[in-house]
Amino acid sequence: MEADKSLVLSAETPILHSARPSRSKLAIAFAVAAVSDVFSIWLDFLPPVQLAIDAVTAILLFVILGRRWALLPGLIAEAIPGVGVFPVWVLVVLSIALYDGIKKPGKA
Repeated sequence: MEADKSLVLSAETPILHSARPSRSKLAIAFAVAAVSDVFSIWLDFLPPVQLAIDAVTAILLFVILGRRWALLPGLIAEAIPGVGVFPVWVLVVLSIALYDGIKKPGKA
């Protein structure tokens, strides 16, 4: 029997990184992040509501942008009391937009 080669992962198979998001996906992600940050400013005094909004925002950005490690520090930063007054989600999306295409130089 021949093994199914589509299930075999190689060293070149990206597991935690998907393709660079398109401009339309980035625009939608910026809109979601901006709305979440505006709500976070006004709901800073209600931690359970703010945590729910941040969880929904992280899930939406995960769906829109794909698997990105930059979303995890954003979620952690938003869980810290008082950090909700800063536009953390917008900065996370901005960092994904700016630094996503940067690759490590290959070893020669």
